Amino acid sequence: MGRTITKEAIAAYPAEAFNGRIVEVRTTDACEEAVTFLSGCNMLGFDTETRPTFKKGNVHGVSLIQLSTNDSCYLFRVNIIGFPPSLLRLLSNPEVLKIGLSLRDDFHSLSRRIQFTPQGFIDLQTIVKNYDIEDMSLQKIYALLFRKKISKNQQLTNWDADALTEPQKRYAALDAWACLKIYKELCC
Repeated sequence: MGRTITKEAIAAYPAEAFNGRIVEVRTTDACEEAVTFLSGCNMLGFDTETRPTFKKGNVHGVSLIQLSTNDSCYLFRVNIIGFPPSLLRLLSNPEVLKIGLSLRDDFHSLSRRIQFTPQGFIDLQTIVKNYDIEDMSLQKIYALLFRKKISKNQQLTNWDADALTEPQKRYAALDAWACLKIYKELCC
């Protein structure tokens, strides 16, 4: 039988926090600078956030792309800057590994805003099966491996807001960073 964990067990764990530097990318110049730095990394944590919809049939495009190193997370406000060519080059670069979870959903959401060919992506859901982990959510995988909980309190907030709150930024950074940390724990 595979490894699983209950919500009650997760609730008893201490909260995890991303304590690194968070850089919000709101201009094409800032995007160029961020992509130059991130392109020099061999692997990054990856996630996206989309404004939630509470009406059947309403669908929003991706608002935010998060790319994280061990100690820095860049929050690309694609709802504001769109998809500059440098960002698309990074997302299509097979030489920079981008580690995420449930990537099919992210790619589907991204396709509502832009067409590109994602390369260099690794989906944790395909990897954790090799470690007898049955639970497929980020929160549960992280709790199984590190005995800490990832709060999802900010998940359903407005990611299209002109100004993101500090809790939103910390949540977004943590999700991308946690993907990288899980991959390194299992595969490096």
